[in-house]
Amino acid sequence: MLSHEQIWTAIDRLAERHGFSASGLARRAGLDATSFNRSKRIGPDGRKRWPSTESVSKVLAATGASLDEFLRLIEARDGPARTMIPLIGMTQAGAGRLFTDEGMPTGGPGWEEIEFPDLADDRAFALEVQGDSMMPLYRDGDVLIVSPTAGVRKGDRVVVRLAAGEVLAKELKRKTARTIELASLNPDHADRVVNVSDIAWIGRVMWVRQ
Repeated sequence: MLSHEQIWTAIDRLAERHGFSASGLARRAGLDATSFNRSKRIGPDGRKRWPSTESVSKVLAATGASLDEFLRLIEARDGPARTMIPLIGMTQAGAGRLFTDEGMPTGGPGWEEIEFPDLADDRAFALEVQGDSMMPLYRDGDVLIVSPTAGVRKGDRVVVRLAAGEVLAKELKRKTARTIELASLNPDHADRVVNVSDIAWIGRVMWVRQ
């Protein structure tokens, strides 16, 4: 059975991974800024206050985290281990020879590294957002942690590299045997429909460091 402390600790860890305070995470999720304050976790009568299912759902949507990932944070009793993840700029990611055909980073020239909480995914890599094409969700300088091996489903935020070299970061709207529909994160940019045959690889955005 999940404890009151485990649930709140997981929310705190989720906020930390994304560079937020508890209040900042609440605001990002569209909640009152004081919703996750420590003073709100115990009522005046001493009773424990639990975050609502709706609040947790909004937090997961705002950060792009899955329920499985949230549960792993609950299970991490001593704080998440850290690891080094390959990093490259979004613009540079379109160049050849930086990824395998399966979307794995090749390492070597062009790649740097950043330290990040261990996602238990040794294929994950990081892309640094450049420019404002993904505003307001992602800003210039934000770092997207991408997994080329995680399954993708409708509503996931994904990074797609086309065979021609273009790299897109959008939301997966619909997928068929022949095409995928990608919703733009920036209302000033059009949605895209891409032929599956034109895709080099697709990866799911697991976390964002802002």
